[in-house]
Amino acid sequence: MDKLNIAKNIVRLRHEKKITQEWLADFIGVTKASVSKWETGQSMPDVATLPRLAAFFDVTVDELIGYVPQLSKEQIHKLYQEFARKFADDPFEEVMAETRIYVKKYYSCYPFLFQVCVLWLNHFALAKGRQRQTEILVSITQLCEHIKENCRDVRISDDVIVLQAMVHLQLGRTKEVVDALEEMTRPDRLMGQSGIVLMQAYRMAGESDKAESLMQISMYNALLSLVGAAAEYISAHIDNLEDCQTTIARIEKVEEIYHLGKLNPNLIAGFAYRAAICYAHHGQKEKLLAYVKQYVQCVKELFSEDILLLHGDAYFNKIEEWFEQAPNGSHAPRNRRLVLEEVKLSLDSPVFAALNGEAEFELLRKELIKL
Repeated sequence: MDKLNIAKNIVRLRHEKKITQEWLADFIGVTKASVSKWETGQSMPDVATLPRLAAFFDVTVDELIGYVPQLSKEQIHKLYQEFARKFADDPFEEVMAETRIYVKKYYSCYPFLFQVCVLWLNHFALAKGRQRQTEILVSITQLCEHIKENCRDVRISDDVIVLQAMVHLQLGRTKEVVDALEEMTRPDRLMGQSGIVLMQAYRMAGESDKAESLMQISMYNALLSLVGAAAEYISAHIDNLEDCQTTIARIEKVEEIYHLGKLNPNLIAGFAYRAAICYAHHGQKEKLLAYVKQYVQCVKELFSEDILLLHGDAYFNKIEEWFEQAPNGSHAPRNRRLVLEEVKLSLDSPVFAALNGEAEFELLRKELIKL
């Protein structure tokens, strides 16, 4: 647990009430010098004074002194899934209000706060109106700043930098994204070699299972990064059909070799959708329809089970244990029903207007609705 923050809290709460040190001292029955020492950390209120201070500021004693209990990984996972379900089923603002209560309650449980940031980012689009959505995105950046300033866990601190950059991108703050990530992603940084060094260390220490698992995880993540980058490459080169076709052909080979359509249908669905947009842009209806078919097939594969779970296969047979160790486990970050609602509308985009009314396309659209 992080150190108590009573000094900062008294300063903050006093400023929020817009009162002077003298006013607070008179109310509590101490000298102004005592309040000054509390706020500078030179001394602390005695035990008998804490309840009076807490009552005056309308907070609990725990909140006043900065003590917040820590949640276990299992509890964080359970809360995330519960809130994801509520975002799908309950009024958006009611769920947001409830999450904010938990944020205040566990304000020093940084793994939980990070997952709240992920939760809000995955669901902010449900808010009514761009202004409200922007307010939520700004709230995420503020919570990220709190985590960065106070969390001592390097892994969480690095992850929150990336997540905050994703939020800045949603807000159109490209300079902040570049400033945050440019140095982090330099290809000459040794951080990129950390996984390989760790694999070698595991093998030398005789921990072959750990080495094997890390090898598979590294390859799996590399595949995800490759396909994701290729999808962005298509968008960036959408006016150059030759470049797009070369990229699509190469990813098709990767997908075939690693069975990515089965292993991670969500990944290939996204890529197929991007390829379909490319061929729609160039008026190639036959190829457009082919990739819409692939997209629908991947979506059907994705929703073939009642619960959306990340999983391995016969080749990647040691990665599911890794998924289970993640804060959100092997569960998808958003509720199944919310994803389905978006999927149902995905073929209504004006991009696919050229296929409207065609029997095969309309049949594919109906297949998505049936899901």
